[in-house]
Amino acid sequence: MQDKARDVRIFFALWPDQAVRSAIIKRREQLGRLSRRQVPDHNLHLTLLFLGNQRRAMLSELLAAVDDIQADGFVMLLDQFGWFPAARVAWLGGTAPDSASRLVELLNEASRQSGIHFRQGQWKPHITLFRQVHKQPDCGQPQPLSWPVSEFVLLESVSGQPYRILHRWQLGTRLREVKANGVV
Repeated sequence: MQDKARDVRIFFALWPDQAVRSAIIKRREQLGRLSRRQVPDHNLHLTLLFLGNQRRAMLSELLAAVDDIQADGFVMLLDQFGWFPAARVAWLGGTAPDSASRLVELLNEASRQSGIHFRQGQWKPHITLFRQVHKQPDCGQPQPLSWPVSEFVLLESVSGQPYRILHRWQLGTRLREVKANGVV
């Protein structure tokens, strides 16, 4: 039997700064009230890789593997509203630049190499705005939002609480080298 106290529900994500978060909220307001399950402002994010429930003891090995990733920053263009019927969510998203897709590939590799087991799906970059949206909304299209991305985070999800940042990485540097030079 698994000990839930030793498990963490985790995922890698892009975490918007306040300016980008405000711009996302402004675009969400264009949609009106699609459902009672609006994602709280403080939890808006763009998932890179969902790892699900994992043993807390695996975190140090995962963090070490991700520290070795070297990936460049990029600009994420959010220029589409959409709806996933199976998940019943309305979202704001766009087409991933190659450097974002490469980051997701590297996170997949690092996670597997550190012994993390997870269900891998195809990545569709999006920010969930509403849950329990039972029919396709007539959304129109948002004003495009250019999000300069210079970091990504590992988040923990605890039911009924704001997401918690467990770790943060800067893009454009290899974190292990930065730590060795005393910059972090």
